[in-house]
Amino acid sequence: MSTPTAAIPRLGSIVLDCPDTLALARFYATLLDWPEPEGDERWATVRPAQGGTLIQFQRVDDFRAPTWPEGERPQMLHLDLTVDDMEASHERALKLGARLLDEKPEHFRVYADPAGHPFCLCV
Repeated sequence: MSTPTAAIPRLGSIVLDCPDTLALARFYATLLDWPEPEGDERWATVRPAQGGTLIQFQRVDDFRAPTWPEGERPQMLHLDLTVDDMEASHERALKLGARLLDEKPEHFRVYADPAGHPFCLCV
């Protein structure tokens, strides 16, 4: 049985928590030779000029950098996955082993993958 195309997510953006969104966004824009970031001190975005996956930065006031490769605060991130059909994608994610964490936001839902890492399905 094949999965309907509308139920298969596409990677929309990678979101990194940080204490200073614009500083980290500028670092990645420069490192990747992408255009200057858009946003403010709470949320910033860098996007490749040729299109593709965005990197976004979300301010966390009490941010503590991860320890690598393990330790007290292992490195973490979350993925935002773009979908065309939220309900079909929701059912498919649950069937594959995701756990719904928050369905209250209007344009996205938050899940945990089987290992507990958060990700969002976004319309």
